Amino acid sequence: MAMGGMGPRGGRGRYRPLAEINVTPLVDVMLVLLVIFMVTAPLMTSGVSVDLPKTQAKPLNTDAKPLTVSINAKGEIYLQNQQVQLPELVTKLQAISANDPKRQIFVRGDKSISYGLVVQVMATITEGGFTKVALLAQQPTTAPPAGK
Repeated sequence: MAMGGMGPRGGRGRYRPLAEINVTPLVDVMLVLLVIFMVTAPLMTSGVSVDLPKTQAKPLNTDAKPLTVSINAKGEIYLQNQQVQLPELVTKLQAISANDPKRQIFVRGDKSISYGLVVQVMATITEGGFTKVALLAQQPTTAPPAGK
């Protein structure tokens, strides 16, 4: 009988199972997941009459009063209650926040304006060095119906 792998002398030696675990595929999968999360994480984190979309999310607790940037239905940009132009928004934010890049900034956009304008305003703020920029939505005034 010709049987391979029986031992060094070809006789009936004891079969010894391979007890090593190959972790290379596991490491490959974990690295791919790490890259995916690193790419997607930054895409996921801001008295003007703005019609905000409704949401069920609870409000954030903040220690300091955040700065509010609002975009009304006409596309006009306001910092707190003062109208500003987009190119001068960052300099005014830096002046108000005393160059504190960790100052929280809320962006409010009317639901009738284009999403591109809101993204452009947020990108301008983050390019100015601010790291805590968030979108605001209006809280519902009544409880949702049961079963939804």
